[in-house]
Amino acid sequence: MENNRFETPVTVKSGAEGATQLLRTAREASDYLLNSWPGKRTPKHREALQACHDALAGDKPAMTARRAFIAAAREVNVFVTDKAPA
Repeated sequence: MENNRFETPVTVKSGAEGATQLLRTAREASDYLLNSWPGKRTPKHREALQACHDALAGDKPAMTARRAFIAAAREVNVFVTDKAPA
């Protein structure tokens, strides 16, 4: 069973100018890190990817992956918000 859903989704900037993407799970965050990441692969990026992998494997809670992802997203200025959509 995969319980990797974030309690509150994370919104990030995505490819097109002004476009955003809502990430609800560690899997979606991992896919973004691997396929849509706009910046360099820094230590924070690697930590976020590892945290997502650990959450998917059931070794760590999804909240840990979410926090690591937000830290990496802030570093490359793609983080928009971690508030639930209205």
